[in-house]
Amino acid sequence: MLPIIYSDEFLEHHTGRFHPESPARLQAIVEALKTGPWAQALAWHLPTPVSQRQDLIPVMEQVHRPNYLRAVENLAARGGGRIDADTPVSPQSYQVALLAVSAWLDGVDQVLALENPAFVLARPPGHHALAQEGMGFCIFSNAAIAAHYALSQSGIKRVAILDWDVHHGNGTQAIVESHPQIAYCSIHQAPCYPGTGTAQEQGDHQNVLNLPVPGGSSGKDYEQLFQAQVIPFLTRFQPDLLIVSAGYDANQADHLAEMALKPEDYGVFTRYCLGLTRRILFGLEGGYDLPSLAASVQATLASCLVKA
Repeated sequence: MLPIIYSDEFLEHHTGRFHPESPARLQAIVEALKTGPWAQALAWHLPTPVSQRQDLIPVMEQVHRPNYLRAVENLAARGGGRIDADTPVSPQSYQVALLAVSAWLDGVDQVLALENPAFVLARPPGHHALAQEGMGFCIFSNAAIAAHYALSQSGIKRVAILDWDVHHGNGTQAIVESHPQIAYCSIHQAPCYPGTGTAQEQGDHQNVLNLPVPGGSSGKDYEQLFQAQVIPFLTRFQPDLLIVSAGYDANQADHLAEMALKPEDYGVFTRYCLGLTRRILFGLEGGYDLPSLAASVQATLASCLVKA
């Protein structure tokens, strides 16, 4: 059984009627997974409630400044507002974002316990969030927090993050690039938001690999990068856990970028990762065309469910 960590509470982060990062994203994925061919092979788990996770804020403070956490909490308590032009906060958003982090930590626990993949189906996303500033739809840096948490677990000495969202995860990179036990690899469209992620950015310990690619790049283009650069980079690092910032906005159908991937391509990428390790935590980042988003998550899970 493949764990899916999800709660309807993630729908309570309200972003506004026309915002692309909407609750409908999760609803489309849940519907597809519960009615799809792999439905009986999925084990649905609620995330650990925030009130029951005493380590949550201490873990988060390894990544985010305490004054930033308080600022988000206060903004939500005042009825909401905006962190930046793209990143709304509703009255429920602080608690929902904390629950999303808890879900990612639960995902780490599931992967390490089962020695098999798990998928965190949560929002808001996180890879643009900086240590003291949210941006780009992101409030807290879920993947970076999960990586720090994983390093506190027995036997985990190195964690790698692979970010295949169409946008560079500037927040994740900024947080982990000085940490010798965390590697970060991103394939992203360039030029594109947020304008970071050049190939020259290699981290303080040669632990960052950025692969900017032009608009219109296809699954075959990505495959060449996986074979020539992504898998060799991750293999050299030898991670004890792989975290995938699983954004699906590089689909040709997605309107926030100009890439040419198909949902089935994500199944191919997943198989490359599984060739490295089965200790993989997938966590949802972007993806805004609902049919291709749901189909891409299905393709990811389908590859995980086919035993080598």
